Amino acid sequence: MATEEKMLKRWLVVVGAILIQLALGAIYAWSVFTARLTDSAGAYGFTASQTAWVFSAGLATFAIVMVLAGRVLPEVGPRPLTIVGGLLLGGGYVLGGLFGNSFWMQLFSIGIVGGTGIGLAYVVPISVCVKWFPDKKGLITGLAVAGFGFGATIWVKLAGSWFGGLLNTTSVFGLPGVQSVFVIYGIALAVLVLLGSVVMVNPPHDYLPSDWTPPVTQNNDHEGAVEFRARDMLRTPQFYMLWSVFMFAGVSGLMVIYSIKLFGIDALEQSGISGAGAITGTAMAWYAIFNGVGRIAWGSISDRIGRKTTITLMAALQGITMLMTYHVFISFGFVNGFIVAAALIGFNYGGSFALFPAITADYFGNKNVGSNYGWMFTAYGVAGLAGPLLAGYFKDAAQGASQPAVWMTPFIIAGGVCLLGSVIMAFTTRPTRVVPRSPSLSGGQAPESQPAL
Repeated sequence: MATEEKMLKRWLVVVGAILIQLALGAIYAWSVFTARLTDSAGAYGFTASQTAWVFSAGLATFAIVMVLAGRVLPEVGPRPLTIVGGLLLGGGYVLGGLFGNSFWMQLFSIGIVGGTGIGLAYVVPISVCVKWFPDKKGLITGLAVAGFGFGATIWVKLAGSWFGGLLNTTSVFGLPGVQSVFVIYGIALAVLVLLGSVVMVNPPHDYLPSDWTPPVTQNNDHEGAVEFRARDMLRTPQFYMLWSVFMFAGVSGLMVIYSIKLFGIDALEQSGISGAGAITGTAMAWYAIFNGVGRIAWGSISDRIGRKTTITLMAALQGITMLMTYHVFISFGFVNGFIVAAALIGFNYGGSFALFPAITADYFGNKNVGSNYGWMFTAYGVAGLAGPLLAGYFKDAAQGASQPAVWMTPFIIAGGVCLLGSVIMAFTTRPTRVVPRSPSLSGGQAPESQPAL
């Protein structure tokens, strides 16, 4: 009976994790606002680089705060950390709605305050789910973070088209469409995270799923049993190799998230196709859907063929897709080619968020995965700056030109670094544990096992 209760409880944890991630994924809906924010005749008149800075600030803050969140998680516990994160996320959007008519206010409220909330809450469901599901780390991590991708679909469609689109139909407190949507989203995001926080509880310290034994690796250790503290992990070359691959994957995905609306409108209008806004909205939705599907699919695949092989394949496929996007977009028709390319990029990019938490646990241990993955996730913060700003720079350098070729260079750069990431991953090996020194060599007390480099 106790075993059945634990089994039920661990699946409830997954449900709570998905609710939290649905809310956190709102940041991926940023592209739905960029066209209005950059409309020179509209209420804001931001440049492409300014809208990129708001998005990038949110992603960078998200990543930096995750390091802090991972460190304080064992002390404060998963539920309180989630609650604080949810309140900050919702509060940031409400502030952006009420006072965000300037670039600097949106940078602060959506980018800094909202990004802080995401960083605090994001690490919790990953850490908790890995501890409840050591037998299915890839699949469950994928499920836990799939909500992030699917959430983006919901927030994009609610703002842009469902029920007439909140951007078109709402004026909360008499605010313009973008700010009105921010107020509504802020309240909804906080509620979702608070609901999910109810089940964010760690399993007992000695918990293992029934009838499951951790697999033995080539280093004669149980997978995930070689426990590295963050300071030890940071001394290994494996950390920096994984970090680089994660960062390269992030550059491509985040560049597309930021630019998909602007890129699509440029290309579609250049070719004389009407309804560019609706078509790019569809592409954004498919990107987000496949972002979520990719997290589950790649995570499940990795449980079968191994994390290293899966990441190598995923990075290579992403690199090829990025290099082909511009020409596929033209060769196979602006509409269909654009949507297919967006879906493929989203599928591969989403897989990173299932695979890198899982391989962090595989390589550096389950116990400290919250803290260790916080450091690994700083790669995403760097990518959050580099990816959108890469696209924004080339767009602004074109000085208002709406030629699709403006986007060719950033797509080539992103594709190239993904292929480089695939090569790096192919040469990555698991860190090993060194036998501790004898007590006589350490003042009478044996130190903890240290990682071999």
